[in-house]
Amino acid sequence: MPATDSIQVHRALLSVSDKTSLMDFARGLRDLGVQLVSTGGTFRALRDAGIPAIEVSSVTEFPEVMDGRVKTLHPKIHGGILSRRDLDSDVMAKYGIESIDLVCVNLYPFRATTTNPNKTHQDAIENIDIGGPAMIRSAAKNHQFVGIVTSPHQYETVFSELKDGGLSLETRKQLAKAAFQHTAEYDGAIANYLGRDADATQYPEKLFVHFERDSVLRYGENPHQ
Repeated sequence: MPATDSIQVHRALLSVSDKTSLMDFARGLRDLGVQLVSTGGTFRALRDAGIPAIEVSSVTEFPEVMDGRVKTLHPKIHGGILSRRDLDSDVMAKYGIESIDLVCVNLYPFRATTTNPNKTHQDAIENIDIGGPAMIRSAAKNHQFVGIVTSPHQYETVFSELKDGGLSLETRKQLAKAAFQHTAEYDGAIANYLGRDADATQYPEKLFVHFERDSVLRYGENPHQ
């Protein structure tokens, strides 16, 4: 089945570390009739703001365990995100899996933790996000049917399109690209941190870097030639 140019969002999963502008975005989704599913601290923040949401443990029928280390790694979450709407309806019905059309996830602040002199190595380890990257990658892979939001800066664009009728394929592709860039940078930061040698004079065997374009230069010294 070709990718649908525009998708309607009926169910969204929200699980964010950075809650900047989240309440406005969530209220907007609710006003559009979107059902919200959420985790841990995000669920409590929505509840405290008076925004109706379903806690993820009610969907999985399994509690958050190990101090929140395990909460979204469940077939009813990833099946809902990864399902191919044209192929998997029988499997979803058999196992009681409901589609998730929009995933809004940003990750534990690993880099900020490792650069804070008051934080320990164990703090860094606990800020290695597992469930977040898994959901991001699932949604980005399935952008044919799902939108993935990884930054508060994307809220306005996504909500504007949804309000106007649906999330376009081109926007979903751009969101998926940004999502994989986000997880690649995140994993690179973790690999660099764990790869640091106790002897600071030793250059690491592998170093992961990323660059952001600052400006576009003119072509050559003499573009008229």
